[in-house]
Amino acid sequence: MGKLKNYINGELVEPVSKKYLDNFEPATGEVYSQVPDSDEQDVQLAVNAAKAAFADWSITGLEERMMILLRVADGIEKRFDEFVKAESRDSGKPIKLANAVDIPRAISNFRFYASAVQHFASESHQMPGVGINYTLRQPIGVVGCISPWNLPLYLFTWKMAPALATGNCVIAKPSEITPYTAYLLSQVCIEAGLPKGVLNIIHGLGGKAGQAIIEHPEIKAISFTGGTETGKKIAATAAPMFKKLSLELGGKNPTIVFADCDFESTVKQTVTAGFSNQGEICLCGSRVFVESSIYEKFRDAFVARVKTLKVGDPNEESSNLGAIVSAPHKQKILSYIKLAQEEGGTILCGGNEIKMGGRCGNGYFIEPTVIEGLDYKCRTQQEEIFGPVVTLTPFNSEEEVLMMANSVKYGLASSIWTTDLNRAHRVGEKIEAGIVWINCWLLRDLRTPFGGVKASGVGREGGWEAMRFFTEAKNICVKL
Repeated sequence: MGKLKNYINGELVEPVSKKYLDNFEPATGEVYSQVPDSDEQDVQLAVNAAKAAFADWSITGLEERMMILLRVADGIEKRFDEFVKAESRDSGKPIKLANAVDIPRAISNFRFYASAVQHFASESHQMPGVGINYTLRQPIGVVGCISPWNLPLYLFTWKMAPALATGNCVIAKPSEITPYTAYLLSQVCIEAGLPKGVLNIIHGLGGKAGQAIIEHPEIKAISFTGGTETGKKIAATAAPMFKKLSLELGGKNPTIVFADCDFESTVKQTVTAGFSNQGEICLCGSRVFVESSIYEKFRDAFVARVKTLKVGDPNEESSNLGAIVSAPHKQKILSYIKLAQEEGGTILCGGNEIKMGGRCGNGYFIEPTVIEGLDYKCRTQQEEIFGPVVTLTPFNSEEEVLMMANSVKYGLASSIWTTDLNRAHRVGEKIEAGIVWINCWLLRDLRTPFGGVKASGVGREGGWEAMRFFTEAKNICVKL
């Protein structure tokens, strides 16, 4: 059984306490590695290393920074299959999903920001005959990046790449539930020649290692992706310390299907949007609203397609859904399915835990579940489940569906399915969400701002937004 290590000051090291946490494989329910149970002592070592490295890294030439980040991307690509297998094993997702989405995106994150920093410009403002103002965009210093378990390396690199590209030194914490690809990344960074202390990866619990990062007075900014309740706690700690905060939190995303949609394409893509990664993506369309005139036709086609999805061993190419990430999360999802029935919902398919055979006999598997007949205000329709559970609800007008779509406390993403372009623009403008997809889902351009409104977060990631977050603007005024 392997023991993972922290990455501090360019070296792989044991936690100061010598204590470890068990790391479970979701598909088998068995412990297969151990993770450092780090605390404030490990964080302090990382901060010391990052502070020492910042003086040189912050003034390293842009081209040199770019070349180092590109070597990191190349290092992941060289070990592509190893990263894919590790991501699937750690999170329970099908190996074909990690192969097609997670690891390619992690590579793209480094390559995108390595290039983007070459084109990151600042403003100047002339006062004719008087003077000129110009703006410097300077790295903050030591920053904290804390990422979740659902897209482990994908989101981990999504944060650290712009932070590193803009000259910051990073203290990063992956989820203790899915730590393995972050550990492999540590090895790649050493091989790529990333200077010591520029990136430090601390493993451990959120309430211990994560809290130590958030509380540390010399960590000047926090970028966090995870649950809304955790985001509240981070804000309560960090805001009085005047840290910069970027919080990408939960979602309860509406999928709005109008009668004039491209029916077959819409059914296919809304099933994908509801159940990708076992529904464990903050962008999944878990509330599907369908115009009444096609509701029954859509419901029947949707359920028929969901029934074709295979839940199975993540290692099998034929598996559409893999294992739920952990035993506690499996129980949470099952409790919501029970709640939906208590609230008057009818389960159209799924609804049960699956007991697999063979090596997956003790794994965490749930059938993809579709529920109808629920009031839009009930808990099942209002609270984030983060699993393979989708609700179907009919609507009669734009006004009604917008009222239901916007009724939740979240506002991360949404999708609209219609061939009426005027309607698409009209409804898209009125949806309370940071992201609106029209006749598509999860079509991503790394240049665009990413984030939510209301309880779905504060700030934006992606493109120039992330690079602005990880820099401080300084105005310099020169009198003529």
